[in-house]
Amino acid sequence: MTKNERKKNIAFIAAFLLASVVLIVIPTGFERAIYFNATGAKAEVLWTDDSTIIQTGLFRTGDQRCHVRVLSGEHKGLEMDAVNMLSGSLKDDKVFQTGDTAWVLVERDADNNPIFINMIDYYRLDKEVILIALFVLALVAFSGLRGIRMVLSFAFAFLAIWKLLIPSVLNGVNPLLMCAITLVLLTLVTLPMVSGLNRRSLAAILGSFSAIIITLIISVLMTSYLRIHGSVLEMSESLLYSGFMGLDLTSLFSGVVCLGAGGAIMDLSIDVSAAMWEVKEHAPETEGKELFKSAMEVGKAGVGTQITTLLLAYMGSYLTLMMVYMAQATPVLNIFTSKSIAAEIVQTLAGAFGIVLVTPLTALIGMVLFKKQKEVSRL
Repeated sequence: MTKNERKKNIAFIAAFLLASVVLIVIPTGFERAIYFNATGAKAEVLWTDDSTIIQTGLFRTGDQRCHVRVLSGEHKGLEMDAVNMLSGSLKDDKVFQTGDTAWVLVERDADNNPIFINMIDYYRLDKEVILIALFVLALVAFSGLRGIRMVLSFAFAFLAIWKLLIPSVLNGVNPLLMCAITLVLLTLVTLPMVSGLNRRSLAAILGSFSAIIITLIISVLMTSYLRIHGSVLEMSESLLYSGFMGLDLTSLFSGVVCLGAGGAIMDLSIDVSAAMWEVKEHAPETEGKELFKSAMEVGKAGVGTQITTLLLAYMGSYLTLMMVYMAQATPVLNIFTSKSIAAEIVQTLAGAFGIVLVTPLTALIGMVLFKKQKEVSRL
């Protein structure tokens, strides 16, 4: 890497860090307090009373009595009885045991005195931090400084979705438009962070943009053609009932389809671009057509695995549904005409189209950009 390139990369990373800090600081507009007389806290379960739990097969209803000691917040050290309400849902219910660490809600009276503690869930934040730290260490150990860039781009992606995409959609911005803008932003940030500021990244960015636009169009057309309603998205109806009746769920579904394929599209585009870069760097005399052929060979090798990855990701989320269909001996024709499976088909095929097309698009763009390559860049 030349001195000039190093300066450009440092400036880019600095600007990226500044943008990340801005995203962390800016409010989403949805920070309003729901519980004015309550505060969340970490607590240790000292003992439990399960005598009022009603067991019916696999399901539990009633409530569990817990005696807890608050471990954080303004009420730290407080020991008090708490209630764990059970609704009969395996997904939502939890039963605590002595020694568990829980997240609780301490309710207070007008004089700020604790009057009631509600058991919310197991406290998992410490374990999640450990897992994230292990992941970061493994990534940095494997990729060195580039691994740090990957971690930063990963964090930026989360912040962009949490602080820009979600609040904007809730505030009435078209979901499909916001998903497209978010993908463009993540592409502009992620690829240079991973590969540096050079023509290699530029080719990948332009190839990704082209494939993302096509994927968006195909997603909209397939969604309309198969008459898929966005209510297939999990918790979407609850969102409507929460006061967002004007939300275009179908547009949101099309955007989610493109978001799901965006990562694979960027991954394949940088693989193709990097391969062309390396060929041209080590064999500058390589003609454009030969460079294009080499890129296509690399792309063909990656397309199959990327499409399979996409299919497995979506199949994994629908696995229990497929098991229900099989357990109930549902006819295959009924399965494939159901809205949920049709939605999965749209998600997989629309993303697959983008993955297939990103290789030739990136190869064509790279063929032009690398035609007169003179610089040598090794990151």
